[in-house]
Amino acid sequence: MPLILVTPLSVLPDMLRTYQPSHLISLLSPEFMIDTPGGFPDSHHLRIAVHDICDPADGKCHPGEEHVASLIEFARGWDGNKPLIVHCWAGVSRSMASAYTILCDRAWRGAEFRLAREMRIRAPHAYPNRAIIRHADAQLGRDGAMVKAVEEMGPAVPVEEGVPVEFPLGELGL
Repeated sequence: MPLILVTPLSVLPDMLRTYQPSHLISLLSPEFMIDTPGGFPDSHHLRIAVHDICDPADGKCHPGEEHVASLIEFARGWDGNKPLIVHCWAGVSRSMASAYTILCDRAWRGAEFRLAREMRIRAPHAYPNRAIIRHADAQLGRDGAMVKAVEEMGPAVPVEEGVPVEFPLGELGL
């Protein structure tokens, strides 16, 4: 069954061993970006070097349209035969926004609210990065539905670091 796993960086090595994914997405600040893990094909590792910010700030790399476009294009190349792991520093913001983007891209128009509710159930700590969500909403032609759905998720449980969260596409009707 196709599976997206969101995880913090601290447990990424364990998750790579346990899940043996075919694709990996790393969203980290440029100064903390990791190399492709040994034995993992470079072509199956997307590295997006952005800071976890929602609005542009001096000296920071803001998530932009081009970052989200590369995320969508990369995820469309994932066939689902093996898991896709998405991680950021804490597994709370950038990675959750990216997973939500991928889920929405694979879902029908109108599924945005259901998927956001499902994310909140599976990941009470999720606080999807709003810049990524805004760009994804525009690029997927969702007319604000993704933005509104994420805003209506309700407050996240505050954590220093999230825990690994599974999003099995079959269980989500995708």
